[in-house]
Amino acid sequence: MTPRHALALLCAAALLLGGCMTFKREAPRPGRTALDTPLVVVPALTVGNFLLVETKWDRRGPYRFLVDTGSSATLVTPELARRYRAKNQPPETMPQVRVRAAGGGTALLKPAVLSRLELGGARFEDVYVLVHDCQEISAHLGLKIDGILGFPLFRETVLTLDYPRSRLLLQPHSPAPLVPGVAIPFNNSLRTPLIPLRLGDQSITALIDSGSDAPLSLNLAGLAADFALLPRPGVAIGTLAGDHLQHIGRWRQPLVIGDYTIIRPLVDMTDELTALGGGILRHFTVTFDQERNRVTFYREARDPIVQPPRRSSGLSFTKFPAYWRVVSVVPDSPAHAAGVQGGDLVTRIDDEPVATWDYARFERLVATAAAIRFTFLTGTTESSRSLAVFELVP
Repeated sequence: MTPRHALALLCAAALLLGGCMTFKREAPRPGRTALDTPLVVVPALTVGNFLLVETKWDRRGPYRFLVDTGSSATLVTPELARRYRAKNQPPETMPQVRVRAAGGGTALLKPAVLSRLELGGARFEDVYVLVHDCQEISAHLGLKIDGILGFPLFRETVLTLDYPRSRLLLQPHSPAPLVPGVAIPFNNSLRTPLIPLRLGDQSITALIDSGSDAPLSLNLAGLAADFALLPRPGVAIGTLAGDHLQHIGRWRQPLVIGDYTIIRPLVDMTDELTALGGGILRHFTVTFDQERNRVTFYREARDPIVQPPRRSSGLSFTKFPAYWRVVSVVPDSPAHAAGVQGGDLVTRIDDEPVATWDYARFERLVATAAAIRFTFLTGTTESSRSLAVFELVP
């Protein structure tokens, strides 16, 4: 949810933060939640490190939503807000809601109430939302996105993000839910998923942020720096408040989540809350029980997780149907050496129009290709350059 999105390995939760939107008091929960069965299974699409749920409850669907446990509000498009406008709307005189983004700035969004929102056999009524145009994140991912599902929407259920099987599970609260794995308590009174972790022999607190594409977004305040590979500048990462330059490296000591270990984790530096993003969550099935203020991590394999090198094209983009505009160029990258600059326009990738390259397809290309051929438009003249893909962080 951001004005711009870094295409190559960004913390891309578009408008949503590479961190979160926060409220000073407990965020509103839906007026009523009903599950058709004791276990509701909602298929999801895995796009990069995001889980997108696709649902259809009327003739106009399907609708697609990004699941964002790092957001304390649910966002929907103006179209959906109009279509399911509840009778009990906030008064017109109510001020817009000021939300804080990962970049530290703020933005104003209009509040509304949806009469209903359905995910398979789960029905949510009188849902408090913020209205936001999701066109840019839709363009970035290459799929029409109708909204972002924030953490409070699931207050009345036990929510499971099953990354390995690309699905969402919803269950009612029960006295003793049978959830395998390692349970970790939330350490705050607002039922925000902030949990204790360890980096080597140092303790940290991290937000569980499924709306971020990053691995570990790390705030160094109070920590002794211990990098195996010092952070280096990457691409510009978009946030609600604007762009900030990514700095990413590797930590020397392991990241420990309960009984699970990530060896020499990739870390993306931030001035905001430390957060576990999809780059790490994707290895787990993660269950949130807001009634008991706890989250459970489960992974079939017990061996330590090793994150591969972070590859990059050296470019980030704002995407439009006919062209992609270069937002930033990684310093000392092949793209930088070739003279590519912010503002340059790309019309083709490997001789195919950019409209055919959605997020997932381009990500696979960056992960496997030795070089990528970009066609740049200058005035009415097109010219092509082959740019090597490189390891931003080995």
